[in-house]
Amino acid sequence: MPIALRKIPFSVQILLGLVLGVALGFLARSNDLGWLTETLHTIGSLFVQLLKLAVPPLVFTAIVVSVVSLRGVANAARLAVKTLLWFGITALIAVGVGIGLGLLTNPGRGVTLDLAGATEPKHTGSWTDFLTGIVPTNPIGAFVEGNVLQIVFLALVVGAAAMLIGEKAEPFVALNRSLLEIIQKALWWVIRLAPIGTLGLIGNAIASYGWDLLAPLAKFTTAVYVGCAIVLLVVYPLVLLGAGRLNPLRFYAGAWPAIELGFVSRSSVGTMPVTQKAVERLGVPREYASFAVPFGATTKMDGCAAIYPALAAIFVAQVFGIHLGVGDYLLIAFVSVIGSAATAGLTGATVMLTLTLSTLGLPLAGAGLLLAIDPILDMMRTATNVAGQALVPTVVAAREGTLDRTAYDSAGRRELVDPEPAESGRTEGLAPVPA
Repeated sequence: MPIALRKIPFSVQILLGLVLGVALGFLARSNDLGWLTETLHTIGSLFVQLLKLAVPPLVFTAIVVSVVSLRGVANAARLAVKTLLWFGITALIAVGVGIGLGLLTNPGRGVTLDLAGATEPKHTGSWTDFLTGIVPTNPIGAFVEGNVLQIVFLALVVGAAAMLIGEKAEPFVALNRSLLEIIQKALWWVIRLAPIGTLGLIGNAIASYGWDLLAPLAKFTTAVYVGCAIVLLVVYPLVLLGAGRLNPLRFYAGAWPAIELGFVSRSSVGTMPVTQKAVERLGVPREYASFAVPFGATTKMDGCAAIYPALAAIFVAQVFGIHLGVGDYLLIAFVSVIGSAATAGLTGATVMLTLTLSTLGLPLAGAGLLLAIDPILDMMRTATNVAGQALVPTVVAAREGTLDRTAYDSAGRRELVDPEPAESGRTEGLAPVPA
């Protein structure tokens, strides 16, 4: 990367990409420049594809290493249980926000759409598919198809076995550690392309989705963004203050690079290395962060699996004229808390939505009504996911008394960057923010 560009903070680079993407998107749409729209689409698609390319090996090696690392952590079982508990608590609050906002705004009432043209999405979810889909029929196939849920299952089993075997498994564990380092290094190169990827993704979204498409879904889109904003700016700060006795501003200053990248990349797993580094610089012990962050990146989805399906279920029910009762809303909460692993940390939340709709007995074709604007919704959903994935380890570490409070209070004063070789003098991947 050119030295002059290195002097510009990474967050500013992404902001510049965002602004330029919006400008190019409006230019392409207002002047009907098909070639520019296609170019923006290609740039954004390549960036997302590069992130997806690293997902299978990254998830497997990260979870194997993180599970094995737990044997060196005091009270590992209690930490794991508390992490899962807080995943569930925050997801339950998030789905409550989604349901409450849906009842308040009635996003589907009065909406006129072409229901005849609504078709079921190609990828749907049901409890049977979800449960049977956890265990792969072919381990190699899970990696080839990029089935993250199955890869997580394999990694948890292999990691637990390696931890129990102990010394004899150390060569295998060392190999996974080396592979993880290599994959993360390569992924950092991809992450450095985020400003260009942002330009393509945002530009294509602006050029492709005009007001004529967004107008009927404007209330629903606004509700999703408002719901995520309430969780980000109200719920999470209250959790930090009440459960962790932590300053929320310090948390967001430290976690912002990961939240920002999650917004533009729409991939929790692709953002995982940045999230883990952000959590570590917030003062969470590395041994615990290396378990909690990869696990959260594949299962902790407050945006995609809680707020969005709750609002979408209410929207679909209202569009099709179906009444939902108290039992239905409780069922939405149950599905959101238990079934969030179905989203698997990749872009989009169609599987989770269809899982919710099928559980409630709502028309699966309703999901097809929302597919057109899914990329726009997914940016805010993923940013919320990533914030929650950083929040829970921080809160748990604070409650366990293992959080480095000095590091937490100073996290926002340093910029998160790609780790450089030892001779560069920046082995920790943290550089002072230029004055």
